[in-house]
Amino acid sequence: MNIEITPEYDGMTVFDLLRKRMHISCGTLTLLKNSPTGMTVDGVRVTVRHRLRAGERLSLDLADKPETGTSQIIPKKLPLPIIYEDDDIIVADKPAGMPTHPTHGHLDDTLANALAWRAERRGEPFVFRPANRLDRNTSGIVLLAKNRLASSRLYEDMKSGRIHKTYAAITVGVPDPQCGRVDAPIARADEGILMRTVREDGSPSVTDYRTMRVSGDGAYALVALEPRTGRTHQIRVHMAHIGCPLLGDFLYGEECPDIIGRHALHAARLEFRHPVTGLTLRMASPIPADMLKVIKEKF
Repeated sequence: MNIEITPEYDGMTVFDLLRKRMHISCGTLTLLKNSPTGMTVDGVRVTVRHRLRAGERLSLDLADKPETGTSQIIPKKLPLPIIYEDDDIIVADKPAGMPTHPTHGHLDDTLANALAWRAERRGEPFVFRPANRLDRNTSGIVLLAKNRLASSRLYEDMKSGRIHKTYAAITVGVPDPQCGRVDAPIARADEGILMRTVREDGSPSVTDYRTMRVSGDGAYALVALEPRTGRTHQIRVHMAHIGCPLLGDFLYGEECPDIIGRHALHAARLEFRHPVTGLTLRMASPIPADMLKVIKEKF
């Protein structure tokens, strides 16, 4: 990545430019400092204390080495729609049933495996850097960084709440009121490592929701949800907490295999600032067939 030093940055140190203006994380800055080609000005290696002058060119070596991050993720050709891609980010449309990353029992059937295969086919280095993660049975948008700089900025934006996510869900029961906010702390449940619960000593957790449609018999609702924090199972826990668990949720509600084979939750929209250009991007994923079938039959 090359940065032309304009009069605006004249006299600024490399550290101040990268940390205070570009918001590069300390971890990425450390990697740049420790690399022989990490930071150069007009081809000459510099330290973070170097004071920049207008007309200079600051170059950052953010490329991943070919061997980095590829040995532990098995490349596997899997169906994976790509919504958007450029040199810095990739936006994938993860199908339900596909884990985001490899775990015990899922070593070669994940989003990471699919992207590793895609990169291998193109002869590109691959490091798995998701900005957001979805449960295995949650479908929809996953945003990933393709280099350290993009990853650093997306991480900071996610942490500060500047990445806006909207989910579509089908609930058992209609929220009352039909639009509102669930502000309830979430903690790990005593029952095991998987379940979460609302508890006073939990982490602050906030989800906004609005009911879009109600089924003819009043048994189900189509709900749009915007989590303001990013806790594990947050939407599932919060909707169960207000008495409207997600349809098909085996953990926080009841399985409904005759209606849908998973919990009815889809990451439908994502709005974020591009980590390099700064442009606002809005991504959308259509509601998948299994949820559409329920909507058609029940609504």
